[in-house]
Amino acid sequence: METILRPAADWELASFLAEATAARTPVEIVGGHSKARMGRSREPGAIISTHVMRGIRAYDPSERMITVQAGCLITDIERELAVRGQMLGFEPLDIANVFGGEPGRATIGGVISANLAGSRRLVAGGVADHLLGVSGVAGTGEIFRSGARTRRSVAGLDLRRAMAGSWGTLAALVEVTLSVEAIPDETATLVIFGLSEEIAIEAMADAARTPHGVTGTVHLEPAMAARLWFDRLREENQAITVLRVEAPANGTALRVERLKDALRAYGDMQLLDHEASLSLWHELRQLTILAHNDKPLWRITTRPSKAFQVVSGIRRYMAVDAFYDWSGGLIWLEVPEAADAGATEIRRVIASSGGHATLVRASDEVKATVDVFEPMHSGIELMTRRLKDVFDPAGILNPGRIYAGM
Repeated sequence: METILRPAADWELASFLAEATAARTPVEIVGGHSKARMGRSREPGAIISTHVMRGIRAYDPSERMITVQAGCLITDIERELAVRGQMLGFEPLDIANVFGGEPGRATIGGVISANLAGSRRLVAGGVADHLLGVSGVAGTGEIFRSGARTRRSVAGLDLRRAMAGSWGTLAALVEVTLSVEAIPDETATLVIFGLSEEIAIEAMADAARTPHGVTGTVHLEPAMAARLWFDRLREENQAITVLRVEAPANGTALRVERLKDALRAYGDMQLLDHEASLSLWHELRQLTILAHNDKPLWRITTRPSKAFQVVSGIRRYMAVDAFYDWSGGLIWLEVPEAADAGATEIRRVIASSGGHATLVRASDEVKATVDVFEPMHSGIELMTRRLKDVFDPAGILNPGRIYAGM
């Protein structure tokens, strides 16, 4: 039976990991379990949960920064920030729906470790761009800190970026300091119906290049749009392209009109007001259209200008349904059941077009036989292994979750 440990402080966590290293006991680090099925299957000897470490340690609205423990729920952080009219600028995703889990359980440590930014990444950057400081415990049991509780320090920048996307294979996060931003006073959304994927990607890129406050660009093919809870869009039975505009009070009307004028070549547009926009983008952030489905799911990042080439290339081998975000820079792709979930063909296309493909949802049997994460080039693999040797020389932290043998 697996041992579940719930440390309440960094020194206690350090003690647990030092003992695990000495005993060569594989350890899985978990927060809210919302991403437990992500990556290759593991058989840990112990589970360390950050459930107890969920406090807000410091918050300075004037300096626009907040320090929280790694086990703090995203919902709790956002609730505290909203009181002061602020938010997490990278719009963290909640992927629980993808695995049939319960939304709202994602922790800040899990979001950082998974490097999961939402649609606002288009203008706000990724998770690491908002990470000012981090403290954690390496697999050796050594406590470390990088950065500081200040927006002016850039010390330890590389280490903070190393934690983002490490999936708990380097260290267990204890505390993080994040920059925060003001919640926009107004939000509006322009909707274009019936665009082909290639034209939609052009429209999104054109919108993002304007100075009119576009902070989100998403395109859903008809099969994806048909799954929306948002009735007004689902009932159109067409592909939809949605463009979010945010502005200070009384500023969206002018921005929307200028954006419509800039994009008039793409056809008529429907306008969603503030409340309707908030509802739609919340749904997109929760990835509800990818829920209640067992089809293999890939997360592909590429240059927006290559997005259509990537998807059309994959379609030469199989039927797929696509959900484009970040103007095409992020593609959620559902594929048919297959022995390798389409990995052979997808990797072939990615190698030609450029990008990274991660197999998010598939059976454990499939994940055991394919590269779940994008295979590393030799130089990157060498640096990754060296970093792993420094932080976790015994290889006890989430062994094999990302790559076999690591």
